[in-house]
Amino acid sequence: MRYVAQFSCGAASAVATKLILSESDNVIIVNAFLVEEHPDNRRFLADCEKWFSHPVTVLRDETYGASTDEVWRRKRYIKGPNGAPCSSELKRKLLRKIMKPGDISVFGFTREEEDRFSNLQDLYPGELFRAPLIEEGLDKGDCLAIVERAGLRIPVMYEMGYDNANCLGCPKGGQSYWQAIRADFPHRFEAVKKIQEEIGEGAYFLQHRSGPREGERMSLAELPPGPGKRGGELNFSCSFFCQFAEEKIAGE
Repeated sequence: MRYVAQFSCGAASAVATKLILSESDNVIIVNAFLVEEHPDNRRFLADCEKWFSHPVTVLRDETYGASTDEVWRRKRYIKGPNGAPCSSELKRKLLRKIMKPGDISVFGFTREEEDRFSNLQDLYPGELFRAPLIEEGLDKGDCLAIVERAGLRIPVMYEMGYDNANCLGCPKGGQSYWQAIRADFPHRFEAVKKIQEEIGEGAYFLQHRSGPREGERMSLAELPPGPGKRGGELNFSCSFFCQFAEEKIAGE
């Protein structure tokens, strides 16, 4: 039985990986390199690799040059009914190449994300999954606290107030998120806006929230002015469950 821990350079996936390592030595840790991620994610990966005392296998897509922008240009859309094609092309397809029959995929879903984990299990009923954070009752605040108490500096995107260390300019974000990206990373905002202009309306992923066009697709060029909204002050609180998780990690 082999565990395949999917480490995304976030606090949650780091703690999930550390927990599964406390249970088994038969673990492979994988990370998908993405061109559009904040470069500080590589620093966090190196720090976590030392914390794990276990190597991280970095996978890099060759078909699209590990670039979300290239996926969007060639697929001619950025986000569809089944999500963003970049996740499938640059992460899931790479993972399938190293998975073996009987492998168990380990994800960093927190207890706030039980529905997402259930949906994943329903979507792939023939595959095996673990969500150690849900099993241990840990939320995002717990994960941040465990990482901090381990002496690790969190990724820069968290320090800037973003909820995740995803790519710069993720199509899963809403209007306030993209206003923040426009303010913090104007070059990235302009790059995605240009892709939308090249592809057309099929690349629009935001919606008008009010007015005569309410519900219609909105381009980044139409995004209203504003400073945007980030996640706010980070919660580094360690709950009752957090202490038990740390004891498990320490092998106590």
